[in-house]
Amino acid sequence: MDLSKILSISGKSGLFKVVSQLKNAMLVESLIDGKRIPAFPNEKISSLEEISIFTHSEDKPLKDVLKAIYEKQEGKPAIDPKSDGKTLKNFFLEVVPDYDEEKVYSSDIKKILTWYNLLFEHNLLDFSEKKEDEADTKEKEGEIKEEEGEKKEEKKKKEPGEPKKTAKPRKPKEE
Repeated sequence: MDLSKILSISGKSGLFKVVSQLKNAMLVESLIDGKRIPAFPNEKISSLEEISIFTHSEDKPLKDVLKAIYEKQEGKPAIDPKSDGKTLKNFFLEVVPDYDEEKVYSSDIKKILTWYNLLFEHNLLDFSEKKEDEADTKEKEGEIKEEEGEKKEEKKKKEPGEPKKTAKPRKPKEE
């Protein structure tokens, strides 16, 4: 699941998908109604890839939270984001047990559940990609290590060059 192309724009409801880059803006498409609008640099735009949730230890990426909701709901939509605050907090505690209750408000939980349901509705929640990415990363790391090993072997095989030439001491001029 690539959340880098899914945006949240402050002051606009819902989520937006990046369509293309314009000269002075980005062309985005609303996931709610499909309308395309320009998103200008002066607007506060956040990629879902950059968003994380406060926990008592370290921040948890939104991607991991969405995956936890998906697993808890067994691949079904999340609870209604318009539920009362106590229900939302209890649900979120089951999904992210160590979230910081002082920093994560009910409005944040509502927004996350709304986003989850919107992404679910548009079939943008694909967690199988992560396994492929990990395999690709491991494969690339293996290739890099092999290349480094080959370079080290080449350096060892090279015969040492001629000794460095040192400058001859100059004789002082005779007067």
